[in-house]
Amino acid sequence: MLRVTKLTDYATVVLTVLAARPGEILSATDLADHSGLESPTVSKVLKPLAQAGLVEGLRGAHGGYRLSRAAADISLIEIVEAMEGPLAMTECSQVDGHCGIAHQCGARANWRLINDVVADALRGVTLAQMLHPPASPDDVRRRPIAVRVASS
Repeated sequence: MLRVTKLTDYATVVLTVLAARPGEILSATDLADHSGLESPTVSKVLKPLAQAGLVEGLRGAHGGYRLSRAAADISLIEIVEAMEGPLAMTECSQVDGHCGIAHQCGARANWRLINDVVADALRGVTLAQMLHPPASPDDVRRRPIAVRVASS
């Protein structure tokens, strides 16, 4: 089964709380209250999000967190990669993958293509879009996904 980790899911929830309140500075406790998550979990996801430059931490009596840029300028791939590292469906779909049979594998090019399609789909959805569920499942299917074909 292919899925993102719970922490990546929670990071998206925390970011949507911030996205729904543009310009506001929220403490980790406020974020926990608004997201329904435990405070330690919120604190745990905020660290890599800050390191990736997706949130900005402000110190002081009225400190807290806010998005570092507009929600429309943050893509899901940035969130996934902040929490999990570079997207790679398989070992061989990584640029510097260490697969022992890569030199003789007939599936490698296809896995890289699939990896690119998934990455492009995540690039095509913004945090701002995550605030509003699609009207129907067909709306998700209609989103254009650019597919790059690797030349040999």
